[in-house]
Amino acid sequence: MSKQTNTVEGTHYKHLKIQPTEFIYENNIPFIEGNIIKYICRHRYKNKKEDLLKAINYIEKLIELEYPQIPFHTVTDKLVYTWEDSFS
Repeated sequence: MSKQTNTVEGTHYKHLKIQPTEFIYENNIPFIEGNIIKYICRHRYKNKKEDLLKAINYIEKLIELEYPQIPFHTVTDKLVYTWEDSFS
């Protein structure tokens, strides 16, 4: 893979050796996981906390869809999932 030089979205990925879209595509990463990667990679260079909150939102959605049987409290409720919750 080569470093993309004509990123349409701007310069917030230029610091990376591999563009998130290339990594996501080459590894056949599903949509939700791909968005998590995208927002984590760019938060320092684009929307700061907003991008981290978007990543959290996608992580919460992924947990809800993939692991509905495991009790989970959203970060927005200021409660965090703990390993012990899955055994109660």
